[in-house]
Amino acid sequence: MDINSWPEPLSRSFGKINESLYVTMQGPSEFGISGKLEKWDVKNQLSKITVPTLSIGAKYDTMDPEHMKWISTQVKNGTYLYCDKGSHMSMYDDQETYMKGLIKFIKDTDNKLNK
Repeated sequence: MDINSWPEPLSRSFGKINESLYVTMQGPSEFGISGKLEKWDVKNQLSKITVPTLSIGAKYDTMDPEHMKWISTQVKNGTYLYCDKGSHMSMYDDQETYMKGLIKFIKDTDNKLNK
């Protein structure tokens, strides 16, 4: 999506990003992590997460959707949502899939917790 056509909330949030913190943690680009997160690995702790967890993958995301799917299998109450038209901002570029999936997850979670 061209930067000039970004939705206002997205432009606003990027306008308030703490670049110093981002670079410290991630590095100057998420396409080559070189910050403090580079060697941070908590995969062996995912099974300790017991709250309902929605992991979202998208076809055009820089994060591998198969890895996001895998994460949903490692937490105790994981659910996976795939946005086939989405990117890292699926809430904007694949709104229908994203919102339907998110609402379903919330309703399913609410139903499980209220039984």
